[in-house]
Amino acid sequence: MCSRTGVQTFGNYFSFNTGHSQNSHSEHRCNQLINNEYVMIRQASDCCMYFCLCAQQIDEEVSKLLQLKAQLGGDEDKHTFVLKTAKGTRDYNPKQMAIREKVFDTIIRCFKRHGAETIDTPVFELKETLTGKYGEDSKLIYDLKDQGGELLSLRYDLTVPFARYLAMNKITNIKRYHIAKVYRRDNPAMTRGRYREFYQCDFDIAGQYDPMIPDAECLKIVHEILSELDLGDFRIKMSWEDVKNEMVNEKGLASEVADQIGEYVSMQGGKDMAEKLLQDPKLSQSKQACAGLADMKLLFSYLELFNVTDKVVFDLSLARGLDYYTGVICEAVLTQTTSAPATQERNGPAGEEGVSVGSVAGGGRYDGLVGMFDLKGRKVPCIGVSIGIERVFSIMEQKAEAEKIRTTETQVLVASAQKNLLEERLKLTAELWDAGIKAEVLYKKNPKLLSQLQHCEETGIPLVAILGEQEIKDGVVKLRTVATREEVDVSRAELVEEVKKRCQQL
Repeated sequence: MCSRTGVQTFGNYFSFNTGHSQNSHSEHRCNQLINNEYVMIRQASDCCMYFCLCAQQIDEEVSKLLQLKAQLGGDEDKHTFVLKTAKGTRDYNPKQMAIREKVFDTIIRCFKRHGAETIDTPVFELKETLTGKYGEDSKLIYDLKDQGGELLSLRYDLTVPFARYLAMNKITNIKRYHIAKVYRRDNPAMTRGRYREFYQCDFDIAGQYDPMIPDAECLKIVHEILSELDLGDFRIKMSWEDVKNEMVNEKGLASEVADQIGEYVSMQGGKDMAEKLLQDPKLSQSKQACAGLADMKLLFSYLELFNVTDKVVFDLSLARGLDYYTGVICEAVLTQTTSAPATQERNGPAGEEGVSVGSVAGGGRYDGLVGMFDLKGRKVPCIGVSIGIERVFSIMEQKAEAEKIRTTETQVLVASAQKNLLEERLKLTAELWDAGIKAEVLYKKNPKLLSQLQHCEETGIPLVAILGEQEIKDGVVKLRTVATREEVDVSRAELVEEVKKRCQQL
């Protein structure tokens, strides 16, 4: 780098050798050039120092990142990421969701038909709320990590949260339904509709009522839902073992007498059997036995009025799986298997055997569960049933595999037969939406009429409202029925009513 002294010395030397004075034009020009060179060199030096500092900072940051990487583990610990759903869960495509919505609608209509109202509870509960309610199945509860001082668990079913809800709000009678997801760390069997995350559809009657009336209605509800879903022939089993426990523990009946009743019922069952047992000379001497048999006879008389006795049977093999049941339990099973699609995973070759989905509904009486949450131990008698919705879905999906199922509810597509009519199509679509009509329009400025008609056929849209320049001038819309290809001109003012009328006829 040149110094200011060096510049002056060089200037003096140049002036001496050329024989000119220091104030000459040449000397001034030389000094100007040298000064410019000095400034450029100084700027370059400053830039070099700046980049050196930046490079040093970058090196420090890289060093920190390398240290962090070493703490987390190097490349040798990397695993290939597999994009999939968690074990025991699944996604549902539009066709599957259409089936689910249909099933839900059938179930909810039945619940409402019987006068139920709905509630909702948190997806997780305090761990102590769920502890001690499920017996050996408690090991299947999903525990959550401590979040702010509370030990939480995902709900295992909807019954225990319902009992907690009753006790916490001091509710002594309610008829409610609840449809929501529950979680179990179970060993999943996907083809049988057994998951770790799944829906439950519960119907429960809480309150002190005359014997067997709520019980009979719950069985009637199961019968209605399974019949309307048309899953196939089914039976609603009732466990005599729980009737025996109720007689022994609550009515004071001797265990050997209850066993004798169980032997009779396991052979034949039903109202006729109850009447026969009431005439038995040994049993007729026991007031407790007569009371229990009278309840059984009463239940079947109500079931007879409800026209469901042909589907209800006693079955000693039915075991109580949860600790909170106190009386009769029931379980609905299909009496036939359904063929599994070859695309699903199975234990054997595709098409070798049918797939049994197990029970499709179950429930029972749990008179003591609410009292477990009440400080004074006050009991609220409860009876309820739950539809095994995921297993129902498995059957419905198999039955609908080859069927064409609509995944939308669009009633009419607004189409155009000519170009440059996008604004008119959007305007008409808005009019239909505002009138409550389910309408669609293709997201193209100038779609071909054939493409629009093909879209209707592929998605099942029944009607097409076609606009053209002439239709706009005349104030009409050409309404086309996709299935028959029939077309008729409809006044713009009467289009909404005509669409509603035709949709009702389809």
